Formats: sequence, C-alpha cells, structure tokens
Amino acid sequence: MPMTRDYAATEPAREEVDALDGPTLLEFGASWCGHCIAAQPLLERTLGLHPQVRHIKIEDGRGRPLGRSYRVKLWPTLVFLRDGEEVARLVRPTDSGAIAEALGQIDPQT
Repeated sequence: MPMTRDYAATEPAREEVDALDGPTLLEFGASWCGHCIAAQPLLERTLGLHPQVRHIKIEDGRGRPLGRSYRVKLWPTLVFLRDGEEVARLVRPTDSGAIAEALGQIDPQT
C-alpha cells in the first residue's frame, strides 16, 4: 500500500480501527505542523520497504475523539498496530531507524 499523502479530515471510529486486520500505521498530525512536515521524508523512506502496512493519516486537534482515545498530545504521533492492537508508538520521530524498528514489529516479513 502506498504512503498516504494527505491527512484525513474525517476520522474512523475507534471500533473500526480496533477491528482492522494486519499491520497498520496511524499517523496523527496536521498539514501545517512543522514536526509533521519534517517527518514525511522519514516515513516515505521506511514505509516504502513495508508495502503491506496500511497507512492512515488523521488530522488531529482539540476534541477529536480518535486522537484522544490514543492519548495523543504531540504531533506527529505514530501508533503502530497489528490486528488493531497497539504494538509500538513514536512521538515526533527524528530518524528513520526508529520508524523502521517499529514497522518491523508489526510487519516482520520484510
């Protein structure tokens, strides 16, 4: 699956996310966030090596229920899921090594 470029303004319900099969990366952030913009090349590099990982970018903000259910406080927050269960989390990642390691935890085939 290719990397998602745009943040979705409409977020899925937590129940939908919990029911997802396989590896999923939830990315919480905003298009104007400097930390989020800086993380995009890192994500693009590492997600390219994990084509089976579903990437869901969610525009987060005050009062957004999905982000609150995952206790998101800073952007970007990356939540790595396997079959709807959180396996790893990174907040404001600055190197692709940490992202690659977390992706390896949810998509070990690579």
